[in-house]
Amino acid sequence: MPSNDARSLLLTAVPTAAAGAIAAVISGVVAGGKGALGAAVGALVVIVFMGIGIVVLQRTAKQFPQLFQAMGLMLYTTQLLVLFVFVAVFKDTTLFNPKAFAATLVAATVVWVAAQARAHMKAKILYVEPEPSAPRQGEKTGSAT
Repeated sequence: MPSNDARSLLLTAVPTAAAGAIAAVISGVVAGGKGALGAAVGALVVIVFMGIGIVVLQRTAKQFPQLFQAMGLMLYTTQLLVLFVFVAVFKDTTLFNPKAFAATLVAATVVWVAAQARAHMKAKILYVEPEPSAPRQGEKTGSAT
C-alpha cells in the first residue's frame, strides 16, 4: 500500500478507534460490562469493514481507474447494507448489549466517513499532471557527457 493510502487509512482508523473507546466507556457506565463489550465489538466491526473497503477501492483505482467512482458508490452501499445485517443478526444476542452495539456501529460509521472526508481534503494529491516547462533559449537540457 502506498504511503498516501496508508496515511489515509491511519487518519480514518484512529479517530474511529477513539470514538469506539469513548463509546465503550459510556456504554460501560450505562449498561455495564456487556455494554462496553457491545460498543467495542461495534467499533471493531466498523474499522475492519471500512478498512477492507479502502483497500479494495485503492486496488480497483489502480487496476481499473474508469470504474473508480462506480466502485466507490457500490462499495459504500454494500458496506452500509452489511452493517445493517450485523445489527439485525445480533439484535437478540446475549453475548453483549445489542443497543450499545448498534449505537456504536452508527456513531463509528459517521466518524469514519467524516474522518475519511477530512483526510481526503487534507491530502495534497495532484489531480493534474503539470506539463514540463520548455527549456529557455541557450539552456542545455540532459546530461553534459
